Amino acid sequence: MLIDFTGQVVVISGGGRGIGRALVERFAAENAQVAALDLAFPDPLHGDGLPDGIATITCDVTDAESVRAAIKDVVKRFGRLDVLVNNAGINVEGTVETLDPARWKSAFDVNVLGVFLLSQAVIPIMKAAGHGRIINAASFAAIIPSIGAAAYGASKAAVVQFTRVLAGELGPWNITVNAYAPGMIPTAMNGFAEMPEAAQSRLLDTLSLRRWEKPDDVADLLCFLASDAAGYITGALIDVSGGKFATQIPSRAYEGLAG
Repeated sequence: MLIDFTGQVVVISGGGRGIGRALVERFAAENAQVAALDLAFPDPLHGDGLPDGIATITCDVTDAESVRAAIKDVVKRFGRLDVLVNNAGINVEGTVETLDPARWKSAFDVNVLGVFLLSQAVIPIMKAAGHGRIINAASFAAIIPSIGAAAYGASKAAVVQFTRVLAGELGPWNITVNAYAPGMIPTAMNGFAEMPEAAQSRLLDTLSLRRWEKPDDVADLLCFLASDAAGYITGALIDVSGGKFATQIPSRAYEGLAG
């Protein structure tokens, strides 16, 4: 299947670093006009270094005025807006007993309020065009959460239910809304790749496809969901976790091979 976004405008929040940066690069490689939103450019850790032609727009997704200004800037630059990827998110850890309420609030401000504000800002544009794609970052934690990560898991579960409601509201305008649930992608935020070998092995044992996930695995799915080929998929949460806990003990298949 050939996916080509020539002439389409894709907005990606959290596009300056990590998975968001990889998504920006992939959509640009598929000929989309891409606007990367982030708190600051260039990325103080990695520099800018984004492909030529990428619009880098400073945006705080938790601030309604900043969001409206960013989307207005996108439309001014490109004259349209076809796809919104709500990628920006943060991880907040801590047991319920010990978690600072301010940190709980920050998880919901970025992970849920940010999705709401950006979606709200693009809806009139997509309605006027009679089409659109909104794709929201959930997490495998929305399916099975982790101990010590109530704020993160609850916020990502909220994204899933928000996605379903919005899909229902926007169906009459040919606007699809879907969420995706990545699994374990080594990032600076989670430090998976820096863990001791035994700890890494224990995590990999939960996967049917026993390898760390790559940003490209997520990008493959998002390019499909943003394309015309996914025009009849909406209100879905799509698991792109390598079959995490698809069976109770996925590692048993690999143990059999070793025998």
